[in-house]
Amino acid sequence: MSEELKLSHLDESGKVRMVNVTTKAVLYRVATATGRVYMRESTLRLISSQAVPKGNVFETARLAGILAAKKTGEWIPLCHPLPIEGCDIQMEIDTTNHCIEITATTSIHAKTGVEMESLTAVSAAALTIYDMCKAVDKDMTISDIRLISKTKSPLPQTSS
Repeated sequence: MSEELKLSHLDESGKVRMVNVTTKAVLYRVATATGRVYMRESTLRLISSQAVPKGNVFETARLAGILAAKKTGEWIPLCHPLPIEGCDIQMEIDTTNHCIEITATTSIHAKTGVEMESLTAVSAAALTIYDMCKAVDKDMTISDIRLISKTKSPLPQTSS
């Protein structure tokens, strides 16, 4: 394997492995991801007026995203199972681009990051929006899912 490109999920012989984080420090980690679901203007109106036959689209998608973030280690083969401490999912209707923008921010005190959890939360929320609205809009498109930020910082000092 090339020295320039060393992938952490491959061992020296190219076999897949889970990264060993045993010796890494526990840090406060936060990751934010976004994505969009494009749809017809009439579908956006149904969602905003809570007239979608399957129920409240935003709250159902928010719940699906949170549950997915908590289960990311079960969905993505090489992700560490993490006890997510925070998951905030926001959805905003963009009438100019005829889409719903989804933003998920996850946080944890851990030895590894929460990027995949944020991306999974956005994906599950987008799929839930699609599922709830597919009967009224067969042309929806899920797009632009990406990580927009990740941070890590030392644990806060506590006084005794």
